[in-house]
Amino acid sequence: MSESQLWDAVDDYVTAHLAPDDETLEAAVRDSETAGLPQIAVTAPQGKFLHLLALIQGARTVLEIGTLGGYSTIWLARALPADGRLVSLEYSARHAEVATRNIARAGLDKLVEVRVGPALESLPRLADENPAPFDLVFIDADKANNPHYVEWALRLTRAGSLIVVDNVVRGGRVADADDTSPDVVGTRAALELIGSHPRLSGTALQTVGAKGYDGFALARVLA
Repeated sequence: MSESQLWDAVDDYVTAHLAPDDETLEAAVRDSETAGLPQIAVTAPQGKFLHLLALIQGARTVLEIGTLGGYSTIWLARALPADGRLVSLEYSARHAEVATRNIARAGLDKLVEVRVGPALESLPRLADENPAPFDLVFIDADKANNPHYVEWALRLTRAGSLIVVDNVVRGGRVADADDTSPDVVGTRAALELIGSHPRLSGTALQTVGAKGYDGFALARVLA
């Protein structure tokens, strides 16, 4: 068995015992695939991890940057109370259409609002609405803009909020100083911002699994 096959097998085992997909989640994956969306959504164990983070946080409000087909959105929204709110920002109108259907099928459309357009345009408009601070922010969009998304997350949160940034290891490329591709440069800048910002305390963990070798950053807003 190859290393990647072993990772897949462990993910399958963990999913079966700790994070089983129900009919709604399976339908979200299936419809996303049928619509031709990129197969880059979080895995079931990662979705369950986000769900647990939101529960541990006692989150009532969540901001998601990068909706894709709504798979992670469903996991996060299921952790919210009946009067909670999740705002998800998606660049692609086509992706947002698929996600909106998946979210409605999950019975979460009253909690979730999907906004379409470049996130760096949607975020200032959201800030102008002066919303209540978000308890958790999940960043999983174009990696080149990761530092900008972290900065906006800081503006839209409060002391005690959590910021999660996905895909920060990039198969190990984040540590390669010679790699100047935009996704790596943006991710590296976001990590360095988290490490140096006086209002943040954070770390990053490497992960392996069905999506290969990657990782995520987790930061707590201090003030």
